[in-house]
Amino acid sequence: MFSSANFFTVLFLLALGVSVALQLWLARRQVRHVTAHRSAVPAHFAGRIALSAHQKAADYTVARTRLSTVDIVIDTCVLLALTLGGGLWAAASWTSTLPLEPLWQDVLLIVIMTVVTGVVALPLSWYRTFVVEQRFGFNRMTLGLWLKDLIKAALIGVVLGLPLVTLVLWLMARAGSLWWFYAWLAWVGFQALLLALYPTVIAPLFNKFRPLADVKLKERVERLLARCGFAAKGLFVMDGSTRSSHGNAYFTGFGAARRIVFFDTLLERLQPEEVEAVLAHELGHFKLRHVLKRTLWSALGSLAFLALLGWLTHEMWFYSGLGVPGDAPRYGVALVLFMLTLPVFTFVAAPLASLYSRRHEFEADAYAARNVSASALVGALVKLYQDNASTLTPDPLHSAFYDSHPPATARIARLDVART
Repeated sequence: MFSSANFFTVLFLLALGVSVALQLWLARRQVRHVTAHRSAVPAHFAGRIALSAHQKAADYTVARTRLSTVDIVIDTCVLLALTLGGGLWAAASWTSTLPLEPLWQDVLLIVIMTVVTGVVALPLSWYRTFVVEQRFGFNRMTLGLWLKDLIKAALIGVVLGLPLVTLVLWLMARAGSLWWFYAWLAWVGFQALLLALYPTVIAPLFNKFRPLADVKLKERVERLLARCGFAAKGLFVMDGSTRSSHGNAYFTGFGAARRIVFFDTLLERLQPEEVEAVLAHELGHFKLRHVLKRTLWSALGSLAFLALLGWLTHEMWFYSGLGVPGDAPRYGVALVLFMLTLPVFTFVAAPLASLYSRRHEFEADAYAARNVSASALVGALVKLYQDNASTLTPDPLHSAFYDSHPPATARIARLDVART
């Protein structure tokens, strides 16, 4: 007899097959498309970017994409080993024999799964940093610094993540049929706590921050903030160069405690008016409520997924269909299975999220062009694309799935119109 569990197993394997095949096909398209356009700079960038820089970006993109295919295969093997291969069942069976309360058995199970998946990911992470990034001149990390960052991240996970996981598991067992709603409230509160702690507690564990010392640039930025009606607690420079030569700028914190942070690599490369233009783009996201909209969508999405988990937790076919037989709910198992398998079913929706994000990027560019020089923003983008070795010729379909920002040609074409 074809049971509900068997049906779900087939559905899971079908979704996994479609997801993996689609990812590998998109990666192949990206490699072929970028390689085919490697020999010539796109006409729109002729005179702006040298052929050697364009070819470096193409080679960097191809190397990263090929590495991503290895990542896809490894992740798929781990997923199958933990689910239908019986890995999670073995770990759950072992923890259930320990002289611990069910809550702590589940906490231990999640710790084990986190460690296992983290350890499996380490070799590829090392290769990405010390081979791919090193080959193209971006990596500035030492092995010692890399290991220190890993240890710090693990400790932060223990200090902040473990209490949250314990609380969610407790709610699943004790808070009744609406546990998922209370867990969602805890999750929202946790996100707010992270946002509050990140600028002054978490980020300084990894990088050094100093006040922006360039008086003329500081005055320029403060005038921009005043024009845009944006309050910030301070302007800071981060020593991003200790880890990578990639440049960036970002906002952190919320309310009156917001900080503006520039990578030192960004300030070294861009002219003051270009730095101002990059900041104006980021300000656009705040003034146009993009950050608020994305936060609300994220909160609604997490609420929907937790409600789905609330239903699945008591469906035995969910467990047995994924290789964990049993006749009673096991909350830690349900949480692990859900986190492992959710990406399998949601990957096909990635273009919708990318499309929404790209629309915001175009709007932020337009906002920047209204408040600063559009030519300065074009100049900054060209330098950032060149310095970060971002390809100017991504495969359109691959880009639609993976890129939250529009292609360089589309962004700069619109800005060129704005400055005419």
